[in-house]
Amino acid sequence: MDIRNIAIIAHVDHGKTTLVDELLKQSGSFRANQQVAERAMDSNDIERERGITILAKCTSVEWNDTLINIVDTPGHADFGGEVERILSMVDGVVLLVDAAEGPMPQTKFVTAKALALGLRPIVVLNKADKPDAEPDRALNEVFDLFANLDANDEQLDFPTLYASGRNGWACESLDDVRENLEPLFKVVVDHVPAPAQLANAGEPFRMLATTLEADPFLGRILTGRVEAGTIKAGTPLKGMSRDGKEIERFRVTKILAFRGLSRQPVDEAVAGDIVAIAGMTKTTVADTLCDPLVIEAIEAQPIDPPTISVTFGINDSPYAGRDGDKVQSRVIRARLLKEAETNVAIKVEDTPDGEAFVVSGRGELQLGVLIENMRREGFELSISRPRVVYRDIDGQRHEPIEEAIIDVDDEYSGTVIEKLTERKGELVEMRPSGVGKTRIVTHVPSRGLIGYHGEFLTATRGTGTLNRIFHSWAPFRGNIQGRRVGVLISMETGTAVPYAIFNLEDRGKFFIGAGEAVYQGMILGEHNRDNDLEINPLKGKKLSNVRASGKDEAVVLTTPVRMSLEQAIAYIADDELVEVTPNHIRLRKRYLDPNERKRQSRQSASA
Repeated sequence: MDIRNIAIIAHVDHGKTTLVDELLKQSGSFRANQQVAERAMDSNDIERERGITILAKCTSVEWNDTLINIVDTPGHADFGGEVERILSMVDGVVLLVDAAEGPMPQTKFVTAKALALGLRPIVVLNKADKPDAEPDRALNEVFDLFANLDANDEQLDFPTLYASGRNGWACESLDDVRENLEPLFKVVVDHVPAPAQLANAGEPFRMLATTLEADPFLGRILTGRVEAGTIKAGTPLKGMSRDGKEIERFRVTKILAFRGLSRQPVDEAVAGDIVAIAGMTKTTVADTLCDPLVIEAIEAQPIDPPTISVTFGINDSPYAGRDGDKVQSRVIRARLLKEAETNVAIKVEDTPDGEAFVVSGRGELQLGVLIENMRREGFELSISRPRVVYRDIDGQRHEPIEEAIIDVDDEYSGTVIEKLTERKGELVEMRPSGVGKTRIVTHVPSRGLIGYHGEFLTATRGTGTLNRIFHSWAPFRGNIQGRRVGVLISMETGTAVPYAIFNLEDRGKFFIGAGEAVYQGMILGEHNRDNDLEINPLKGKKLSNVRASGKDEAVVLTTPVRMSLEQAIAYIADDELVEVTPNHIRLRKRYLDPNERKRQSRQSASA
């Protein structure tokens, strides 16, 4: 049987996962009466809730005696580590571009990676039936993007299709009949070359591990493309690191091939096919699985470095251990090291005291997803404010710069530019992008974008879109003013009283409601001035022997502001933490005791 290996790449929300759903349906991978969830490839709970793809996943379809292995990749730049590894095991890419939005930051990121590997893309202008679609403009922008990324002549001569993944059709011209996705299947088979590895079938077995997962029954499972030879269950293999050192020797216990949405055991895998292998205990991502006679490791794709870090510590608040059952630092450390093993874009380091761990990643979303997963697993954590990772280049401190592409209504463009300039952003381009819309392209330090998204949505009344991606390293651009207001801090431990909150509402907005448990040093709200203020949320109304009419008993409280996990982490200052438990997200001061806070403040001022 012929084999084709392709990856579907695109910016977030341009329709990758929905298109894969339709490819599976139209290839006959599902029975006619089978119930299949929408976005079937997004199997993770957080993926379903947020409507995003976080982990790259493999599937396959059969079309006219050709096996097409398809990899659905994430669209967010924070999960770019997944995209980079996956591209090294495919022979072609389907680049999906929204016909209305055109190429976006992540489109540029994944396309640059694909072109650098010599892959020839197939361009699919998706959502071509939308009322605001401008496929001709989008196609011109794609061509310009390829030219800017130094694509060669073969790559610039790309086939183009117009499609609607949701409605299940693709065609070479918008005037053609819109029936099904057969034109896409045909272009993939005709345009994507068969794996060159097929010619290596007689050589000793070699495979580069690109993704890792743990199975409760099979243990460690590594997925990759067979580069040479054939493999059968029971075959002895060895694992080699990138520098050619032997890691371990093991016997293959299971070979799994991707067929539709399931993985099926197979007796044999041949060069060119994408399979998962079980049996190893130490070999990991970017290592080579090979015959014991092989002495050279397969070259692995370099991974872009992390740009943001946060500190994970134990929860030492008075309410520690009430919600979760995983509270010890050694358990947290083991979980973080396990994550770093499977996710090459994450780096974990111990702090000098050994009680906390610095976790570096690609962005706030990636780290937020890790914290959310740990929270659901029963962990209790205290999380610091995100910090950017600096680099020393030629004796000068450099910081990561991100390219932000912003689409806003014309009336809000001035406010957005003003705020980004305050955050040391440099305006690169500003042009119309549709009726009453402006597209702004700026280069902003990563630290300037921490916590900006919520402020951006408020400034644009929720109508703007902001997309960002790592651009380059640049010399440090100077200090950026942080949060301009102080916070309201509890001076007591107990249960918040409605009467107390009602009388304190003129001091600022609250993050908690009446009847909620609070403790000394916990942040209860935002002060409307620039200093922190300690308040007593437990102070009830003094009782007297004079009978009240009852009119002043029922106080009406303003609805508290509730923050998501990412918002809370971006909101806090350097001397504050976010307490994360399975049931609660609380903001607190790093030092709960007010005297200790004053002592630390004096020390930092004199330092």
